[in-house]
Amino acid sequence: MTRDQILTQVTLYWLTNTQATAGRYHYAEAHSGAEPAINTAPTGVAVFADDFQTIRSLAERDNTNIVHWSEFPTGGHYASLEAPDAVTADLRTFFAALRKG
Repeated sequence: MTRDQILTQVTLYWLTNTQATAGRYHYAEAHSGAEPAINTAPTGVAVFADDFQTIRSLAERDNTNIVHWSEFPTGGHYASLEAPDAVTADLRTFFAALRKG
């Protein structure tokens, strides 16, 4: 990510005063003590090289209907900024398969 992209994200949080909201959500989730709910909806997973790599066991534990799985050689946590064309193509592939299915 470029410095401008990072500054844009920080500025959006700052000017819209939403950083605390985002932080509260993650804090509440981490401290809720609730077991993850099982998702049965058709689900797609995209794994990017510079992000969480051991996601498969968690994804399969929490989602019983994974219909699309993609792994990418580049990108990370902010893949939509780092590799927007890859994210867009993957979303199109996922939703096209749902329409056919």
